Amino acid sequence: MNASGARCQSPKCPNGNSASRLECPTCHKLGITGSFFCSQECFKESNLIGILQKTHKIVHDLATPRQSLQDDPSIDNNGTFNPFPHFKFTGPLRPCYPLSPRRQLPDHIQRPDYAEGAVPISERKNAGMPPRVLSLEEQDKMRTVCRLAREVLDLAAAAVRPGITTDEIDKIVHEACIERDAYPSTLNYRHYPKSVCTSVNECVCHGIPDQRKLREGDIINIDVTLYKGGFHGDVNATYAVGRIDEESKRLIRTARQCLDEAIKICKPGTLVRDIGKTIEPIARASGCSVVRTYTGHGVNDLFHTAPTNIPHYAKNKAVGTLKAGTCLTIEPMVNLGGNWDEVHWPDNWTATTADGKRSAQFEETLLITETGVEVLTAGRPLEL
Repeated sequence: MNASGARCQSPKCPNGNSASRLECPTCHKLGITGSFFCSQECFKESNLIGILQKTHKIVHDLATPRQSLQDDPSIDNNGTFNPFPHFKFTGPLRPCYPLSPRRQLPDHIQRPDYAEGAVPISERKNAGMPPRVLSLEEQDKMRTVCRLAREVLDLAAAAVRPGITTDEIDKIVHEACIERDAYPSTLNYRHYPKSVCTSVNECVCHGIPDQRKLREGDIINIDVTLYKGGFHGDVNATYAVGRIDEESKRLIRTARQCLDEAIKICKPGTLVRDIGKTIEPIARASGCSVVRTYTGHGVNDLFHTAPTNIPHYAKNKAVGTLKAGTCLTIEPMVNLGGNWDEVHWPDNWTATTADGKRSAQFEETLLITETGVEVLTAGRPLEL
């Protein structure tokens, strides 16, 4: 109805007053039809004023053209985006969302207790207990799952090339686990969203696979853990993406050497604190530093268990000795330069070097035997 045929909507207006078109300046600019009242006084006295005041801004929002997502500086033209645009990153690496949906597994695959609720209840119950000595049958189960973990890691490594996304690597790992009737241990462990950890360049550990494409010159650590037959097998390694610079090669070689030399001293009676005493001098001699926040750990039917603290740096205060029949990981994270500290992204998982320099890591699951050590996840020698 146009203004000439309308009556004022205010109940206090004398009958017969003709309504005129009264609009707010924003409504007029946006082309929104205004309310019909004969004057501003009638409008203010109307019982509609409370409702209009509450809803009028919503009308403006609905009518205002919104900025295209493609114009958002945190969103790329292909629809991927950085979910933390205001976070102070330490290096050039950025998250590349959206993450793909959580991958599913067939019902017949055995699951650890945290697969649904995300809380490793059994680990909590066993906190403070001494390292578990495995029976011969249990040791064989550990050999099996660790062999499969190495197979899956090798499959993921074979896919590393410029242009592949870390999410595609996650898919490869996930499907390889299913083919082996195994559960990818990281999936939903304390709410971790993926089936593998992919840590690129300055990422120290726990990188979440996303839409970022690997680039020539990158380095990537792939951390695979399988759960099968009631036991976990844990292994990781760092790989070159195409051609890499000499500094990155030196870093990778150093990280591998740190692990290999530490494994050599493992046997019944070895002091846990001596593992770090062996590792750190090697890293320093190559101009590198050893991360202190993250350590090796016991592993068996529990993903992380006693000994829960196996430091990779010297002058640590770890207690205890290695015992025959126990399984553990050694997994030194080695940074270029002298800064061993790390910064965590807002995703609550990704840890990067504090100075943005690169980091490399290698990990094996070990069985302490009566005479020494057996590397359950052993693979081919490093080639660079």
